[in-house]
Amino acid sequence: MTITEKLKTIYNALDDKKAIDIKIIDIKDISVLADYLVIAGGSNKSQVQAMVDSVEEELANDKVYTNHVEGYSSANWILLDYSDIIVHVFNQEDRLFYDLERLWQDGNVVDVCLLYTSPSPRDRG
Repeated sequence: MTITEKLKTIYNALDDKKAIDIKIIDIKDISVLADYLVIAGGSNKSQVQAMVDSVEEELANDKVYTNHVEGYSSANWILLDYSDIIVHVFNQEDRLFYDLERLWQDGNVVDVCLLYTSPSPRDRG
């Protein structure tokens, strides 16, 4: 599964659960942590957990599994680490407080429409 396919799957899984303001940030040129961050918000604990469950289930269908999950029980901020993609799902209050979009402002926000065009030559794996 290519990284673009993973991003599409993550985006669609979050969108299907009515995630608030999904952002994909390309950080591969500014960080060694991952290639992309996906940030999304939810309105309550149940929705946040449902969004995370949806991401994990959809990627598992393609035999892609998370390396680490953090924060699931509290559901204020859940982190899913897929090595090349880190997914952050917040309740809205904590999303505003931590403001990861500002912290990673040197990254490039990905236009979601570009995920649905043909992959670039850099898109391997």
